[in-house]
Amino acid sequence: MYPFWEVPFFTSGMVIALIATFHILPCHLATGAFWFTVFVERKAYKENRPELLEFIKKYTLLILIFCFVIGSLSGVGIWYAATVASPRGISGLIHNYVWGWATEWVFFIIEIASIYVYYYTLGKIDPKSHLMMGWLYAWAAWISMIIITGILAFMLSSGKWVETGGFFDGFFNQTYWPQLFTRTALMFCIAGVYAAIVASTLRNKGVRRELVRAAGLWGVLGMLAGLAFTAWYLHRLPAHAKELWLDQSLPYLGHLLNVAGISYAIVLLWFVICCLIRPKLAGPVSGIIILIVLFLGIGAGEGFREGARRPYIIDQYMYGNQIVARDIPAKHIKAEVPKFNKEGFLSHLFFRPDKINPDNKTQLLRAGSVVVHYQCGNCHALDRFGKMRPLKRLLANLEPESPEDIEGFLDSLGDYPYMPPFAGNELDRKAASEYLFSVVVRR
Repeated sequence: MYPFWEVPFFTSGMVIALIATFHILPCHLATGAFWFTVFVERKAYKENRPELLEFIKKYTLLILIFCFVIGSLSGVGIWYAATVASPRGISGLIHNYVWGWATEWVFFIIEIASIYVYYYTLGKIDPKSHLMMGWLYAWAAWISMIIITGILAFMLSSGKWVETGGFFDGFFNQTYWPQLFTRTALMFCIAGVYAAIVASTLRNKGVRRELVRAAGLWGVLGMLAGLAFTAWYLHRLPAHAKELWLDQSLPYLGHLLNVAGISYAIVLLWFVICCLIRPKLAGPVSGIIILIVLFLGIGAGEGFREGARRPYIIDQYMYGNQIVARDIPAKHIKAEVPKFNKEGFLSHLFFRPDKINPDNKTQLLRAGSVVVHYQCGNCHALDRFGKMRPLKRLLANLEPESPEDIEGFLDSLGDYPYMPPFAGNELDRKAASEYLFSVVVRR
């Protein structure tokens, strides 16, 4: 086990969630925008309307700065946060999909090169060559999504991989195609929002109205397709994910879906009213408001996906606390819970207290703090002011009268469909119980 990253007030998982939610805006814009851009550029050349190229210049500059500067920084942020928050989870993904990521990076390099060439050669090379550069970028960006979606879908539903260990058995799992088409629809929606905002700043009123309406139609069609694909996606969720949601084992999953649905409806209404019916309303102010709504909706949708895979960080393979959940014979991987139950969890940590005397309460509390941070800290806030599923409040609801009461609760963790079982021997359990009881009575 690697050193643990504790984030006060929130949790390390929430840090990743906030960065990833924001990152979806630039990365999906980067993926979907050029399909609209090429559409407008073809129209400009076909109808001999050079005034449309003003939009191309502004829209491409937005993509260049927002997606490939700010978006790239948030992408690095995700890698950093995920690596320190869940190093074993990232390691598991890399060991299985390093060549998938390598392939995606090739297409990402193509994106970077082609967008710079596209932007700086607008009006300087022949239209056919310039359009080809636009198509190159559009396809490279979508192929990047095709690859990344497979890895994200693997985390939610690992498919036959747990039996075969095969690259494509995990990649093309039961939620892959629904996720890919849902994200594709979302990329057109996001591209439509940004296109409408940019188009609303054009000086030519006729062009402004025409392109705002085109962006609105683009967004509406994407969102209607997204509704169908989302229904397919929810239908294809693994059985345990449906149990958490439909049986209300985790009620907040339903709330997140409601937030995502309301946000979706607001954005759809904005496209219809402010873009199709009254294009004058689709200005920067209403656009920024709708981007905030989009951010909330995306956060809710991603939060649902993250919550639905509990108790795993990688479905059927690794628990959220980075303990291997089961044997994967094809990959020569052994489940770790039985080993930790027999040999002790603390004995397998490099950073651990030197001495642990069960009769020394100070040493026991220190050891218990280490166990709890590793096994609970990714999902639960441990500090007294924590807001993300705080252990102090959750344990207080059990009204424990002694550490032994909490020890009995730890024994039953495996009975909860959204919680990993406690992994450790008697000393680990006793130390964790003492520490958790001190958290409950802490003032």
